[in-house]
Amino acid sequence: MRILLVASAFNSLAQRVHAELRDRGHVVSVELATPDASARDASLRRAVHAYAPDLVLAPMLRTAIPRDVWTTHTCLVVHPGPPGDRGPSSLDRAVQEGVDRWGVTVLQAEQEMDAGDIWASATFPVPPVGKSDLYRNEFSDAASRAVHLAVERFASGTYVPRPQAGGDEELPIRTRPYLRQEERRIDWESDPTETVLRKLRAADSWPGVRDEMLGGEWFLYGGHPEHTLRGVPGELIAVRAGAVCRATTDGAVWISELRPRRRPGGPATFKRPAATALAGTLPTLPERAVPYEDGDRRGWSDIAYREVGKAGFLSFSFPGGAMSTEQCRRLHDAYRFACRRPTSVLVLGGGRDFFSNGIHLKVIEAAAHPGEESWANINAMDDLVEAVLTTTDRLVISAVGGNAAAGGVMLALAADEVWCRSGAVLNPHYRLMGLYGSEYWTYTLPRRLGDAVAERLTDKALPVSAETAVRIGLADRMIDCDAQSFAGEVGRLAARLAASPAADMRIAAKKSERDRDEARKPLAEYRRQELAEMRQTFFDPESSYHALRRAFVLKEPPSGCPAHLAPAAAGSAAGAPSLRETGVTALAAHDDAPAPSACYEEQ
Repeated sequence: MRILLVASAFNSLAQRVHAELRDRGHVVSVELATPDASARDASLRRAVHAYAPDLVLAPMLRTAIPRDVWTTHTCLVVHPGPPGDRGPSSLDRAVQEGVDRWGVTVLQAEQEMDAGDIWASATFPVPPVGKSDLYRNEFSDAASRAVHLAVERFASGTYVPRPQAGGDEELPIRTRPYLRQEERRIDWESDPTETVLRKLRAADSWPGVRDEMLGGEWFLYGGHPEHTLRGVPGELIAVRAGAVCRATTDGAVWISELRPRRRPGGPATFKRPAATALAGTLPTLPERAVPYEDGDRRGWSDIAYREVGKAGFLSFSFPGGAMSTEQCRRLHDAYRFACRRPTSVLVLGGGRDFFSNGIHLKVIEAAAHPGEESWANINAMDDLVEAVLTTTDRLVISAVGGNAAAGGVMLALAADEVWCRSGAVLNPHYRLMGLYGSEYWTYTLPRRLGDAVAERLTDKALPVSAETAVRIGLADRMIDCDAQSFAGEVGRLAARLAASPAADMRIAAKKSERDRDEARKPLAEYRRQELAEMRQTFFDPESSYHALRRAFVLKEPPSGCPAHLAPAAAGSAAGAPSLRETGVTALAAHDDAPAPSACYEEQ
């Protein structure tokens, strides 16, 4: 079928649905819904007329579809709540209220929001994680199942969707309003740690929890429990890995990121690591570092190491998947530590959310000299990737449980094998941010795929499902499991590989292959050529990268659909992207929890 995806942003769910529908043989185009209502509706009408879709599908849409579109075309909308649930903050409320299970519904667009006939639905567990993590994993898995079932039912031509009212079995309807800051507010003098964590997690990614701290107004993000530290409720008591620890009535929580509240008439603000955002006002606090090997036992840490037999596991989890200069260096140090351990297999990653999205554009944007910080960040990434590429005394496995993009994909490809969870989406390209790219991609990508496929992937800049990644050789194994089970499945497979007699033979063969590749063309030469391109971009004030980066960081919407997603671009190579073509698309790979348009009132 010809399917038109309509989305407020080409976020993780839109990318997953786009990739999976293409895997199933459908012809898919995308129309982005811009904030301006008249321009948005006119653009959608033109897209529907030009593309003539069999079905219009909205995986993440904050605005209404025009009446003349949904009355002439079947338009299916994904709602992040169970049948009968209505309102713009369904997932937020589910997390804040601490429900054990929640649902997703694919319903037909009509005049009243969320009130249309039901084509499919699915349920999913709600573990104690942030909303954006939940959205990219359990919710995304359930939404994928429901979307494909709804598409199959539509294609059959015989399925009759279930009405929400007036049918044989009328649904209980619950319409709830947008979850405003008054309900999200943390009372540090009375809220216990569990309540504080639920409020922080429910606002994760967007809009954050508004609060006062050290004389300023901030939006708080993150939410990790601290097991041993205590203090006066509401006070900051420690720092760790860029996060700050704040005492509660019965414990403490780690807050990883902060965003200053936007002043009336002032510029838009964006998230940064909490300790960095508070620089200049943060009092001297103890740095509570956690040794890598004690990460699981001594509370929250963004990097941890453990061993099972002859298999080592170096896990890491950075907010939004972005890796700053400092984070890259700390992970590099941890990697060198792991390589000193007596193991034959080392697993890199294995967490349930993002693997990596490459350099940290928000830290770069906040820097006094963004070009210099970009240069420092890419070199730190390259140092890490080089360490993985030159590890020849053991097998290295990249365990990609969540999404990965740009340099994060290339970090994964530096390993001997790439194992992906079935719900992961990969974006192995840089061009939407106006970059040539580094992280030794000119070595690793053609080595795996050949020059022609590597060029096509980086040029078309489309998301790749885990299934397709394995089929084309971008990944070696797809692990079909839920997000909570991924680490356990990876552990079982890695331990079996480490105990296999074949492991030693593979390690010896790996060293010989690395020596042959180095003789043909040294890794240093790949790095020199890539960084020559990157340096020119970073230090040219007129390069598109600077404008694209700012658009990404400030969440500036595009004026229309990106050219590489439009039907006209499906069979031709697109040129260099403009700022307006790529702002939301680039953004979507990092920050993509659903947010209603009303949230912009709270900036």
